Amino acid sequence: MSGTGTTADDDPVQIAVWRLRSRACWVDAAALLPADTAPGAIQRAALLVERCLYTEQGWQDAEDALRTAEALAHGDEERGAAACERGYLAYAATLHAVRDRVDEARAALGRAAALIPPDAVGRALLDFRRGLLAENLSRSPQAARTAYRRAHTAAAAHSDELLLSFTWRHLAGLALRDGELAEARHGFAESLRIREELGYLVGTAPALVSLADTETEPEASRLREEARRLFRLLGGVPTWLAGQLAPPPPAATA
Repeated sequence: MSGTGTTADDDPVQIAVWRLRSRACWVDAAALLPADTAPGAIQRAALLVERCLYTEQGWQDAEDALRTAEALAHGDEERGAAACERGYLAYAATLHAVRDRVDEARAALGRAAALIPPDAVGRALLDFRRGLLAENLSRSPQAARTAYRRAHTAAAAHSDELLLSFTWRHLAGLALRDGELAEARHGFAESLRIREELGYLVGTAPALVSLADTETEPEASRLREEARRLFRLLGGVPTWLAGQLAPPPPAATA
């Protein structure tokens, strides 16, 4: 699903889905898609799984949509796409400490890797998610970097700008961890640029915060204040930014 609906040549329904998705209206976006076809059901599930990651809500809705998608999937690529979403949902539940589903996440993403051909469009998204699992659950930054780079190359080859914004961001995060400040700043800036160009509002605040971590004052404070504005505009989404965007303490008075 990654960047579906982001260009003027896309189907009008996909463009409408993208506009709602980018503004954190995942349920409304999912309602525009057919639930009785495999492609529609898989995309509906993907939207509702993404909602879980950003809001920490809607877990049962995502599970129900995913079961429908799995039942309707035919052929290796559709089954692989459904397995990829199954793995992502299990990853999100583990990451947000809803329930430890790390074994399920690994198994589902492994199943997806066996089903999705190496040159298929969906492989880039799968590689990215395997990188997330390696970085955030397995604590293996080197494996994560390898997966992110594969995803980055494939996303560029398929002109998937949204996925590129994610691979830039996560590669930059690993660079920052290694003390490579200039490389990190470049990657975060590229991620922010792409998201602003696409109008991906729900992902812009995280990109602003990440870039702020590599900047000096007053630019760092300006970026964080812009992130706070977007965070409030979207009703506190993504939820995991709340701690990072808490208002600065009032200045001490003599």
